[in-house]
Amino acid sequence: MSYEVVTLMSTDFSPVEEQAIGVAPVKANPQVSVLVPVYNEEESLPALYDKLVTSLDSLGRSWEVILVDDGSRDLSWQLLTEMAAKDSRLRCVRFVRNFGQTAALAAGIDFANGDIIIPMDADLQNDPVDITRLLDKLDEGYDVVSGWRKDRQDEFFTRLIPSWTANKIISVISGVRLHDYGCSLKAYRSDVIKDVRLYGEMHRFVPIYASWMGARVTEIPVTHHARQFGQSKYGLSRTFKVVLDLILVKFLSSYATKPIHIFGAMGFMCFAAGFLAFSWMVVLKLFFATAFISTPLPVLVAMCAMLGVQFIFMGLLAEILMRTYHESQGKSIYKVRSRLNCD
Repeated sequence: MSYEVVTLMSTDFSPVEEQAIGVAPVKANPQVSVLVPVYNEEESLPALYDKLVTSLDSLGRSWEVILVDDGSRDLSWQLLTEMAAKDSRLRCVRFVRNFGQTAALAAGIDFANGDIIIPMDADLQNDPVDITRLLDKLDEGYDVVSGWRKDRQDEFFTRLIPSWTANKIISVISGVRLHDYGCSLKAYRSDVIKDVRLYGEMHRFVPIYASWMGARVTEIPVTHHARQFGQSKYGLSRTFKVVLDLILVKFLSSYATKPIHIFGAMGFMCFAAGFLAFSWMVVLKLFFATAFISTPLPVLVAMCAMLGVQFIFMGLLAEILMRTYHESQGKSIYKVRSRLNCD
């Protein structure tokens, strides 16, 4: 049996020699690639494998499963090694340490060969049976089908309420109306997701990226099971990270190629606030005989003026950085969907 060697280097480290897994050859271009980040899921993996194989074999399509071990400290990697040796349709990648779910999904996308890419969790809360329904919806002409855990089996105060709040905020700011951005179970056409570069905790915003690039996005209710083994890796603090990431996504989508617009707008707002404070200061002096130094208005005027100047210059610097980024690396500011009679 021939083997394919899969290795991974982290940009956070100098090149690290890491034990690679040998997996039997798989079909060059499977129709479906399922991506599963794994972190300390030794108890869930055997049942997950059985459910995945049963569900995927019933599709009538060729498939592969990319399992990314995100620095597990239990026996997850050993189990993955044993399963991959028995089934050539499993492809496994191991990180040198825990980089997080977004990094694991990014690696899975890089290694995936399928025309359709379906990420899901390894903790058995997502049901592989729903993969068929996602594919059926995708066949209706959509580019992205997002799962909606309509009957979510999680703790009400620590998981459900923060999730509902975050989803509402994301929908309003992004303009993409989905009920459940946090559901890992989604289906993407590979040409939609392959060009998306994921950083930080951005994996939940992929449907937003896709929609802004012209993709057709929809969602369907999916089954959500209560967690059977271990504990959730996420807590209440994740909600605040989601909001910060959303601000970054909105900035990158709207102002990445024109940062002077947002910084300039903030600068003019500061100038306007300073002008209003100065006008009121003059009114107090002329009509109420109030000395300038008896109010904090002069300090406020000076601060607003300085902030306005700083914001304008920050916008200019951001414009220079943006041009350097695109021009030095040959980055395009647009993406072409199709071409006719063009070399």
